[in-house]
This record gives sequence, C-alpha cells and structure tokens, in this order.
Amino acid sequence: MSGNKDSDGGWRTFVWNSEKREFLGRTGCSWFKIIVFYVIFYLCLAGIFIGTIQAMLLTLSNYKPTYQDRVAPPGLSHTPRSDKSEIVFTMSDEKTFNDYITSMKDFLEKYDDERQVDQMKFEDCGDIPQTYKDRGNLESGEGQRKACRFSRSLLSSCSGLSDPTFGFKEGKPCIIVKLNRIVNFRPRAPSGNQSLPEGLQGKVQPNLIPIHCKNKREEDENKIGEIKYFGLGGGFPLQYYPYYGKLLQPQYLQPLVAIQFTNLTLDHEVRIECKVYGENIDYSEKDRYQGRFDVKLTVKS
Repeated sequence: MSGNKDSDGGWRTFVWNSEKREFLGRTGCSWFKIIVFYVIFYLCLAGIFIGTIQAMLLTLSNYKPTYQDRVAPPGLSHTPRSDKSEIVFTMSDEKTFNDYITSMKDFLEKYDDERQVDQMKFEDCGDIPQTYKDRGNLESGEGQRKACRFSRSLLSSCSGLSDPTFGFKEGKPCIIVKLNRIVNFRPRAPSGNQSLPEGLQGKVQPNLIPIHCKNKREEDENKIGEIKYFGLGGGFPLQYYPYYGKLLQPQYLQPLVAIQFTNLTLDHEVRIECKVYGENIDYSEKDRYQGRFDVKLTVKS
C-alpha cells in the first residue's frame, strides 16, 4: 500500500510540484521561453515557405506558360466525338444519328454570325488565307485583343444551315475538325510537296495548314469515295494565329474545317485517318491525336 502511495504521489508531483511551482517539470518562466521559441521558429518556417512561393510566382506569367520548349504540336480533334472513335448510324433511322447532329449544333452555336457582331471584340480578317495576325506582345499591357471572325457559313453544306442533319440523313456525314489551342503557337505552312500525300501534291496554298484524309487500311481504299473539305481555303489559315490565351482573347474562335464523306460504301466499316501538315507539326505514336486522328465510320442502309 505504501508503494502505491509513493508511486501515486510521484506522479502527482510531476504534474504539479507545489514546492518548486513547476508544471510538468517546468516553471512558468521556462514554459514561456519554450513557447516563444517555437512560435518564432514556426513563423520563420512559414515565412521561408511563403517567400519561396512568392519568388516562384514572380517568374510566372499570367498570359502564357513560362516554359514551352517541350510543348507538343497541337492535337487535332473532331466533332462529333464518340466512344472508341466510332460513328455508326442508320440512314433511315434518325434516332441513330440524333446525338451526333445535336453535338455538332451545340459546338457551332458560338460560330453564329449574331454572336460575332461586337466591333470591340471581333474583326474581319479576310476571305482568303493570309499571314499571322500580330496583335502585340503578350506582356505589353494592351489589354484584351480582338479575334478574327469565323462564320459557320464557310462550312457550306456542313454548316447545319442548309441541312440541319449535316448529311447524316443522306448517308453523307460531315465531321467538324479543329486544331487545339496553344498559347502563342504559330503553325508554319509546308514549304514544299516533299512531305505531302499524293492528294495534296500541287495544291499547297501559302499561309494555310492543309488537312487530308485517306483510308487507314488498304482494304478500305475503294470504299471511301469522294471527300470534300469546307472552310476558309479548305484548311487552317494562319491569320487566326497566334492565340493569346483566355485572359486576352476570351472570345477567340478557332478556324474550322468541315469534312464530308459523300460516297461511303454502305454497310461496311471503313477506318479513316486525317492529318494536318506543317513544318512544325509532328506526329507521335504515343498520342494518336497529335496532328492527326482516325475514326471508324459505318453507314447502314
């Protein structure tokens, strides 16, 4: 019993020693000093962390990525998108292609002429391909920049204006293609015919990034038929570049190309690959959308 009392008394004495006026082995002065030390210590750590973050932020731009030396060429994407890049529909059954035309209508809404009437935000950049439209340096402090107008009527029969089904009802489907945005990127048009496919030989225009589609598989060569290209010059004109980013060009409209397959073999799956061609546009086996894409099309009668 006496041992338990001694043990209990030792524990109580450690918590509060009334003779030395110590709490947990330290006097009030000692506790004050150690608390002040750790407060100053952690404030210094927080200050170093905040200072490091602030120093790093000073090296960043609000308008463009600081390092773009490893930025890949732009991706090439299309509308309508579908699971596994397959577009399958039946000409006589509107339900099978209704989702496709709805996504195309939604995508093209921002290209309506009535949405591009503000003279402070948009300007006409010509009806033929021209060189880059330079609107000053990104960091010049000039504020928001104008963007070139792009009317959906340039897409002709694939605009959805004359044919609200975008050719799907007639078995002549359209797809809308765009180059993905990269801030301050200037695509360079091909300088010659050396790297171009046979279908583009002799058709290269200055100030234009051309696009070409063909069969992905040899057995599909005679199943695709005629392919039509609609847009400004049938490619991506350079006057729509460079893109200045969301802060400086929130209303920016990418140039579009509409591709219509007018004579696909019915009831057969055909695999089609589309590529854009430019001096600084490359392709990667790891990314099948870098400068190109492929899609499977099946039109059922």
